[in-house]
Amino acid sequence: MTHDLTPKYTVPGIEREAAGRLIGVLRLRLHALNDLHLTLKHVHWNVVGPHFIAVHEMIDPQVDQVRDMADDVAERIAALGGVAQGTPGALVAERKWDDYSIGRADAIAHLGALDVVYTGVVEGMRAAVEEAGKIDTATEDLLIGQLRDLEQFPPARPPRGVSGRLRPGWRSG
Repeated sequence: MTHDLTPKYTVPGIEREAAGRLIGVLRLRLHALNDLHLTLKHVHWNVVGPHFIAVHEMIDPQVDQVRDMADDVAERIAALGGVAQGTPGALVAERKWDDYSIGRADAIAHLGALDVVYTGVVEGMRAAVEEAGKIDTATEDLLIGQLRDLEQFPPARPPRGVSGRLRPGWRSG
């Protein structure tokens, strides 16, 4: 992000410049969560094979929960005086990871790849928790709750003998 995110106003007890830094952290989390729920729907639509129904049914509750997380982050950005930029163009322009690269594939391939995606999202959330903790305990608390929920999502680890593989050079957020 090259533009200044310092808001004209913010919540009491937080300096405007600190709120701007926090808004920047939250924008990346918003992008990661929006990207995650879209990726989960992509898997939902494109999983095939004998384990199709189990993965298909596992994904929808995760999509709903991640969408709720994105909504909470967007509302926190707004409360801090920022703009919750949730457009696809902003997500693609500002994200620091590559697109999910698996199309139509069996459940095992998608579960292995989702493990890589979740690892990136969780690592990004941990970094955001650390940064938020330096500025605002309310935002830190929000992110800690989301981190805890994300860590509970299957696949916490892919099935035995399966390694998460996305195209070479893929990075997650």
